[in-house]
Amino acid sequence: MRAGLAIVLLAGIAVPAPGQDTPESLLPPGFDDPAPAPAPAPAATRAPQQPLAPGEPGEPVGVVPDAGLDLSNLDFGNASEAVEPEVAVDLTQYELPEFARHSLARIGVFAAGNEAFPATGFGAADGRYLRALMQRTAAPIASRWASIALRRALMSPANTPRNIDGADFAAERAWLLLRMGEAMAARAVVNDVDTDNYTTRMFQVAMQSALASGDPAGMCPMASGGGQAIHQRGWALAKAMCAGLAGKPNEAGQLITQARQGTSASDIDNLLSEKVLGAGAQGRRAVTIEWNGVTQLTAWRWGLATATGVEVPASLYATAGPQVRYWQALAPNIDPAARVAAAELAATAGVFSNAGLVDLYSEIEQEGDTGSAAAAVARDLRIAYTDSDVADRMKAMQTLWDAAETPRTRYARLILTARAASWVPANAKIEAPEQLIASMLSAGLEGPAMEWRTSVKRGSEGWALLALADPAPDARASYGDFTTYRDAAGPRKAQLLLAGLAGLGRFDAAEAQRGAQAVDVQIGGTNSWTRAIDAAGQRGDASLVALLAGVGMQSRSWDYVSPEALFHIVAAMRAAGMGSYARMIAVEAITRA
Repeated sequence: MRAGLAIVLLAGIAVPAPGQDTPESLLPPGFDDPAPAPAPAPAATRAPQQPLAPGEPGEPVGVVPDAGLDLSNLDFGNASEAVEPEVAVDLTQYELPEFARHSLARIGVFAAGNEAFPATGFGAADGRYLRALMQRTAAPIASRWASIALRRALMSPANTPRNIDGADFAAERAWLLLRMGEAMAARAVVNDVDTDNYTTRMFQVAMQSALASGDPAGMCPMASGGGQAIHQRGWALAKAMCAGLAGKPNEAGQLITQARQGTSASDIDNLLSEKVLGAGAQGRRAVTIEWNGVTQLTAWRWGLATATGVEVPASLYATAGPQVRYWQALAPNIDPAARVAAAELAATAGVFSNAGLVDLYSEIEQEGDTGSAAAAVARDLRIAYTDSDVADRMKAMQTLWDAAETPRTRYARLILTARAASWVPANAKIEAPEQLIASMLSAGLEGPAMEWRTSVKRGSEGWALLALADPAPDARASYGDFTTYRDAAGPRKAQLLLAGLAGLGRFDAAEAQRGAQAVDVQIGGTNSWTRAIDAAGQRGDASLVALLAGVGMQSRSWDYVSPEALFHIVAAMRAAGMGSYARMIAVEAITRA
């Protein structure tokens, strides 16, 4: 497991160091949903670290999560020792009508086009245990499909577990989503909690979600309460900006003067705040933003700059984590050509869909800039999707794949062409259909992909992908074909294929053990994490399985995901009724190895 990503906290908000109220579905039609069964209480755990204190808008405070998470140390003792529940919220203090109030007993949102994970998806897990897992999970994670599953689990309406405040539970879910790059999903979760119920932790994460989505006005409903709960300059600046946006320039001027006390006139965080303030009705402040001397990109700086149309220098993105690039990809007010590279990276992390990428390149083509590299990609993409000649479509797709400069961008191009690949008939005379199959499966299009089953050679790359993707519940793989693949593909791919096939039940027990010994994969080894995810899978706790899968894939690259971890993730998802996710993660392992 690689070292954890640094987390930076600013302005009353937690910021990684590195859309829309209901985010777009990334799943193809018919993708199956988990159906977990009721579950007994899991193993006991110990209290996690406390939420981290905020800093100032431009003041990074580095904290490194525990990458080698040992679940055996999370011990809370006997369940009878649970903490006393907090005093119930006095609903008479609400300004909202009864029908509009949100309950803290169940928080979350529905993703368009997909059924939510079950409200009981976290089983009987203690809230402190879940909080510890989420706080200590370094993100983003290696697998696109594991990330999609975790995104849905964290977004879905979920029952608040015992021993944690409902708002705090929602805040931890939103904070992990933000670190995954899911700015819009995080904000949707935050918005399902009424501001009267905000805790200190929720104020921190709510401000972060507003900045990550490039919408400082989103801080206005909570600016007053946040300033009372957290005495930091960021909240004072937020109150000033909100007064300006409300058309109260005199009040805004007084507030921002107070907030700026003790800082220099050229402070970038103050200047960006003034620029937002001046955007309001009757705003008379003209502010020029100069990035000279700025050495760190923070969420405050990115969010306010994006909201006011100020371009962030490309060099500053290197000072932040990849999550910020994913926020950039989702920002609709940034020019499509400026965010297309970030969008391709976001697609490999599960943040952007095939349809989203195609739409983005369509916008670029419509802009008419024929000389740019992005416009050339858009032209090839149009041919790949619309040309009447199969050979020309294949040539265009091959050009797109070959033009990728890194393995990660190559995977992004496979996602980009997924629908086009699915429209190539299986009876077409394609000598090496492996890339077509990989492209289809990168977007979960297993139906069209399986049509190529009779066209691939046994023991080939195409055979391996389809053996893993086969949705038939009784599907089996030939051990002889596996050995053929092992001899041709090399040790790493052979290990990942064995882990995937064994986790999906494609081999019987004897063949699985025989194959594991042949490629040196310890599928029978155990530790606290394997025991936790195996047990969650057997109980059918789908959301908990997705969370533990993220714990097991804390890496930006598949290079650091072990075959043993892949085996347990695939087996647990399959046991929890998440067969489609299990198959796609196993396919992704082979495609990206």
